[in-house]
Amino acid sequence: MQDILVIHGPNLNLLGWRNPAQYGTVTLDEMNVRIQAHAGQYKLAISIMQSNIEGEIVTAIQNTPANNIIINPGGYTHTSVAIRDAIEGVNKPAIEVHISNIQAREDFRHTSLIAPACIGQITGFGVFSYILAVEYFAKQGTGA
Repeated sequence: MQDILVIHGPNLNLLGWRNPAQYGTVTLDEMNVRIQAHAGQYKLAISIMQSNIEGEIVTAIQNTPANNIIINPGGYTHTSVAIRDAIEGVNKPAIEVHISNIQAREDFRHTSLIAPACIGQITGFGVFSYILAVEYFAKQGTGA
């Protein structure tokens, strides 16, 4: 069984060359390698997917055998009731992550429809936002 499903939302496939001042120069593939390596230190099984399509993200959430979810909903953060409902519907711990600090960006990015369905939100630490989420799930049962 998978321990964590990592979901990268729309436009994250453009990492590395889309607005590097905002998102850095690490590509999605490089980021996935770092996430997998960190999870491997804890012997956590991780499944990673990226989609630009809201329905595919909803289906992945509904069908995952994983116990936990890490999600960067990208632009769907501010618009998707469907993704929020899917997270609430599966009743699995989820952490919303963002590479950039959404609170330091345009006003419309300050409101997340997804965060209230999650146990937490990590923003603004680049790739490390994902690493922090993996770290939480790795240590949640240890009392650390």
